[in-house]
Amino acid sequence: MTTIVIVGGTSGIGLELARRRVAAGDDVVITGRDGDRCGSIAAGIGARCRGLAVELSDPAAIGAALDGVEKVDHLVVAAIDRDQNTAADYDVGRAVRLVTLKLVGYTEVVHALLPRMAPDGAVVLFGGLAKDRPYPGSTTVSTINGGVVGLVHTLAVELAPLRVNAVHPGIVGDSPFWNGKPPGVLDGYVSRTPIGRLATMADVADAVDFLLRNRAMNGVNLNVDGGWLLT
Repeated sequence: MTTIVIVGGTSGIGLELARRRVAAGDDVVITGRDGDRCGSIAAGIGARCRGLAVELSDPAAIGAALDGVEKVDHLVVAAIDRDQNTAADYDVGRAVRLVTLKLVGYTEVVHALLPRMAPDGAVVLFGGLAKDRPYPGSTTVSTINGGVVGLVHTLAVELAPLRVNAVHPGIVGDSPFWNGKPPGVLDGYVSRTPIGRLATMADVADAVDFLLRNRAMNGVNLNVDGGWLLT
């Protein structure tokens, strides 16, 4: 029986992954900021899923929040936040919060669960393609997603034989953030994507499953964008 912990499993790609892993017969722990909401979502996924409240922007509390997790075969840290920030109009508070959440918080989750990780287990972190293709206001996001690349490399070496990889999605057309955009907003991105469509949440979940399952994948930062970066 495989146990998978999905940090940030109450919405979007994390929720998509939780649903498919429960359907496959795995035991799944999802986390979110709000304990009641997380428990309700877990109950809706199925009996093999349970929820825990974890706030990544408060790293000192992460260990205690994860105390109830007894064993981990696979760990996915999918929690993200967004920050529109520029060097010309820099909001230090927002930047520090996002850096703390995604770099310190991600690392502390691994640290807290490491004693309960299976030796042949696997970790998948979430980055994003702003690391390669910045946009106006992506100063913090681009920097942090570049940091995820370095985090994957160092953890893959430090934690061996545990495997550590990351997925870096492009624009995920059916995700909650992009799905509600006005008609036509995504047309330009679709036209520049060689496969003729944007990546979907199912595509990204498939990529995560591949990185968790394939025992030769280690230290890999996998772009999931349908070739969009090539254009």
